[in-house]
Amino acid sequence: MISTTMATALNEQIKWEMYSANLYLAMSAYLQDAGLTGFAHWMRIQYQEETAHALKFYDFLLARGGQVTMLPIDAPAANWSNILEVFEETLAHEQEVTRRINDLVRLAKEERDFATDIFLHWFVSEQVEEEETVKDIISKLRMIKGEGQGMLLMDKDLGARVFTPPPAN
Repeated sequence: MISTTMATALNEQIKWEMYSANLYLAMSAYLQDAGLTGFAHWMRIQYQEETAHALKFYDFLLARGGQVTMLPIDAPAANWSNILEVFEETLAHEQEVTRRINDLVRLAKEERDFATDIFLHWFVSEQVEEEETVKDIISKLRMIKGEGQGMLLMDKDLGARVFTPPPAN
């Protein structure tokens, strides 16, 4: 059985993952409206990933005998100044997710909750990948200054992304 403290923290993470999904869906809509269908597709895949992450936490919490509580989710922004701002906000957001996952690992260790600690290791690795990917996109956007053929190539490349569900718990 999972502790009340750990269950509360995991419910907060479910909320945060669902907020992340909504943020990326809002970004997808913004990019779609700007005619950047490949970038919009990439963000839509981010939405799917974050939803899958929330469900991993949800399923884990239920499997451990915890109570899932669906907490209210704030509405994300709907507009940005430009595509670089979208991805800079994405990086800042992923860094916040990393901080939150690290806090969960710390709590699991304090609680001597070895099952949750092991469960969280997948998310720790996932966050390294998430941050690295977004940093790479930002570097390329800065290199091409968000213009011309470079944008068209990036839009095409990002449009080829495929959603791969995470492994089951």
